[in-house]
Amino acid sequence: MFNALLVEKDEESGLAAASVKQISPDALPDGEVTVSVNYSTVNYKDGLCMSPKGGGLVRSYPHIPGVDYAGTVEQSSDERYKPGDKVVLTGWRVGEAHWGGYSQKANARADWLVPLPQGIDTRQAMAVGTAGFTAMLAVMALEDHGLQPGHGPVLVTGAAGGVGSVATAILAHLGYEVAAVTGRPETADYLKSLGATTIVPRDELNETTKRPLESETWAGCIDAVGGAMLARVLGQMKYGASVAAVGLAGGAGLPATVIPFLLRGVNLLGIDSVMQPYDNRVRAWKRIATDLPMDKLEAMIHPAILSDLPQLGADILQGQVKGRVVVDVNA
Repeated sequence: MFNALLVEKDEESGLAAASVKQISPDALPDGEVTVSVNYSTVNYKDGLCMSPKGGGLVRSYPHIPGVDYAGTVEQSSDERYKPGDKVVLTGWRVGEAHWGGYSQKANARADWLVPLPQGIDTRQAMAVGTAGFTAMLAVMALEDHGLQPGHGPVLVTGAAGGVGSVATAILAHLGYEVAAVTGRPETADYLKSLGATTIVPRDELNETTKRPLESETWAGCIDAVGGAMLARVLGQMKYGASVAAVGLAGGAGLPATVIPFLLRGVNLLGIDSVMQPYDNRVRAWKRIATDLPMDKLEAMIHPAILSDLPQLGADILQGQVKGRVVVDVNA
């Protein structure tokens, strides 16, 4: 038997609640690889999966959330993995449609796993998690479309969140000038400690404008907000610059015009981390191991244990989680 955070639905009320329970290994779903989980983390999707109605993500109950986890291979029927290997899992709808990492053990399909590269351990991997993995995918996409240090400031919206925090640290480490957007003035010192050179109050970009183009300001952008802010930012991009869209904290709508694309050659790049192909996952994790300063990563970490998760799930849905939560599932 082992511990897991189990979400169970009350048949009378139809609402779900999460608590730490003892689970039998026989209850785990099938998978080629059994992982002894070391750490997990907390993402917005985890908050939804722990909510009373499952956020529309949970297919059936009982359910174990946790869209990310890192650990050690216990046994494997796939030749790519052997006992003792360190692995990380993000995406593939694990923790939503499939049981996830809020558990001391997990079974996974071999195709879902990525070997941890040298230079990063399982705790650090979960300080990175889907949020940091997405941030690196966004940085790589901007670079693949021509962004280089010296081109001008790179804007990061939602900078104090998980994706924004890691993106800020990576960009600063690579030599970029980072302008960090936040609606929480108290996070300014935190963002500067990650390497941000300019703090942009959220209200400055939340104001809508009827002008389809403004002064060319940003050489690149990693946007976690979407909505009106993304529309505004598109009109401020330099000629040929790109915006990597990673989130929709400000809404799924895009009240924009095509003018920035037609007159300035601006690129809007969609970043998906869930179904990302294996080769690009490996590339991203290798870049994380070399281009994310681990001292900055350490400054983002807030430790937690399984019993903390229901409250943390509620907090992240309210935008009250800063940086990266690392959950020790064995504590």
